Amino acid sequence: MPIASARPPIAADADSALRRELYFFTLYRLFEAALLVFFLFGPATGLVEPLRNALGARSIALSYLFIAALLFAFGRRGELRAQTLTGIGADLFFGLLAMHAMPAAGTGIALMLLFNVGAASLLLPARYGLGAAVVAVIGLFGEFVWSQFDPEGSDRTLAEPMMFAVGYMAIATLTSILGRQMRESYDLAERRGAEAAHLGEINELIIRRLRTGVLLVDRGDRIRLANEAAMLLLGDAGESTDLQGHRSLAVAAPELGRRLERWRQDGSHNDSPLQLAPDLPEVVPRFTRLLAGSEQVLVFLDDTSLLSRHAESMTLATLGRFSASLAHEIRNPLAAINYAVQLLEESDDIPTAERRLLEIIRQQGIRMNGIVENVLGMARREPAKPEHVELVAFARLFVEEYLASHPLDLDTLRSTSQVARLPVLIDPRHLHQVLTVLVANALSYGRMPGEPARVTVSVYPDDAGLPCIDVLDRGPGIPESVASRLFRPFFTTSSHGTGLGLYIARELCRANQATLDYVAMPGGGGCFRVRLIGSHTLLSA
Repeated sequence: MPIASARPPIAADADSALRRELYFFTLYRLFEAALLVFFLFGPATGLVEPLRNALGARSIALSYLFIAALLFAFGRRGELRAQTLTGIGADLFFGLLAMHAMPAAGTGIALMLLFNVGAASLLLPARYGLGAAVVAVIGLFGEFVWSQFDPEGSDRTLAEPMMFAVGYMAIATLTSILGRQMRESYDLAERRGAEAAHLGEINELIIRRLRTGVLLVDRGDRIRLANEAAMLLLGDAGESTDLQGHRSLAVAAPELGRRLERWRQDGSHNDSPLQLAPDLPEVVPRFTRLLAGSEQVLVFLDDTSLLSRHAESMTLATLGRFSASLAHEIRNPLAAINYAVQLLEESDDIPTAERRLLEIIRQQGIRMNGIVENVLGMARREPAKPEHVELVAFARLFVEEYLASHPLDLDTLRSTSQVARLPVLIDPRHLHQVLTVLVANALSYGRMPGEPARVTVSVYPDDAGLPCIDVLDRGPGIPESVASRLFRPFFTTSSHGTGLGLYIARELCRANQATLDYVAMPGGGGCFRVRLIGSHTLLSA
């Protein structure tokens, strides 16, 4: 069975996993802005003096606090990349302005911005993170040059922005690598999780559709899980609950519960069939622990009817091979017998009274040859070679050929159609063989006592538009008890039949993705219906 491929994770999925880091980043930004406001408006104002521009410094701090609050409030909305780019842009803009306005706190502000650059590089793709670091470095040198034009001068040297530049680029590179690894790890985890989820769904579907019943029973004999086959085998009792409202094995199937208890005690298996509910097939229970040392037990319920059908299928396959071998051995002496009878019939020395015996031998030889051909046809099972066939013309031609090769005396055989043309896709050899079997049976058994047979081959599309061909007779019909066994191999109600004709006909229909069924007619008579596929349908190999 093909396994559905997992949906490949997209960038938005990986970005959503970094929302927590973005939250802490915006919280840190809000702390930075609040700290600047505290130093400028609180009791610790003297720690950042002298100021180059007191009004400008206070305006910068308040503006930065406002922007930081907005970014914190809306940090869980919008795209991660846009939020991070907006945040690092605000950090660098207001941070560099604050460094120039508060020269005494410039080094501290530059150190705080080091974290901002690293966090942005972690959250952004590598090219954006390194770009933010380059912008920060350019801003540091720009602010340094700007400070040199201050009339009061500055005691900072070029070494300071150079060292900060190295630190910014180093932290941006390291956190970019870390961020890329985080995204790759998340993508891998997402793929593995999606694949595991798909495999879990497939396993659940397989277990649910198993023909073997499967129950998961816990330590208290409560039914935790049950597949469809198990619920069918348990019947209505499978929905019964105990006083606590749990589905209990002891309530649903008391004998099965007792067998499970004995197995838990001494590990003994009872392989005798067990019927869990009236009118349901017998089952053979098997027990196994879910895990080593676990108190949870898997109960497998093997439907004995499925086992019987499997054994019957194996028996039929073996019988088919044996019958084919036996038919080959019979064919050669039978041909010699028929040839000898023909020679004796041509002789003039045979008395008239004995010619009747030769005729009986010839008739029985023909019958035996037909049996051999049926057995070989069942054993060969040649694959279908579908062709486009016009069903109306095919049925008409079949009836003409059958009438030409099988004189019917008083019996009648005709073809009818509700449409002018009806294309189908089928192996014409197989369809010819199926119709030969159905028409021969209808002419032999589809007649009222003392009356001639009247057989019709009718072609028409059904309500779903599928091509159908009916072989109808005016006989007494087939009892329901017999109709249910019509297509079984070697089943026959006639002392002269082999019971293989209808079986082989249905197998040929199945090889062409067609169906063959018996349909009881309300007004009397019988009908064998072949439902085919249209010419537009593709046959699977």
